[in-house]
Amino acid sequence: MPLFTRPTPLPQRVRAALELERADRVLASAELTDGWAVASRQALHLSDDAASVRRRPWSDVDHASLDPETLTLTVEWVDGTTEDLHLADGRHPAFTRTLRERVQSSVVHTETVSLPGGAQARVALRRGPDGDLFSQVTGRGTVDLTDPRVAALVDAAEARVRSAAGLPR
Repeated sequence: MPLFTRPTPLPQRVRAALELERADRVLASAELTDGWAVASRQALHLSDDAASVRRRPWSDVDHASLDPETLTLTVEWVDGTTEDLHLADGRHPAFTRTLRERVQSSVVHTETVSLPGGAQARVALRRGPDGDLFSQVTGRGTVDLTDPRVAALVDAAEARVRSAAGLPR
């Protein structure tokens, strides 16, 4: 096996289908078994074999993990759903590094809140594609925001996170 290998270049038809905004540009890409994953400055773009592209801003990604044995990159979205991206080969370390860096750069500040019943919520201050800051609440376990105790704890954490950045509550 060669010590250094180059990833397959992003096909022009996929690059054209991305329709990047002027301030955006491709940072890294990875060939998938059924299309392409493209990391740009502003978003994660997922293209199928027909070059149909779904664009998700980095603030939609909660986290991602790579199983090096199966070459499966599992993306967990902030809405709690997951998506498995099956890498065509293992020649994409730049893509996985870039994905991690872009997700981390969208997170400005976080606070984890322990809730009644053992559940947890994370309140994050995130940067959107336009650079504006906004707060985001994600839950682990069963988080019932209709419970007044839970809502009060989450609201207080969100107020602290927003206040730390000088944002209105």
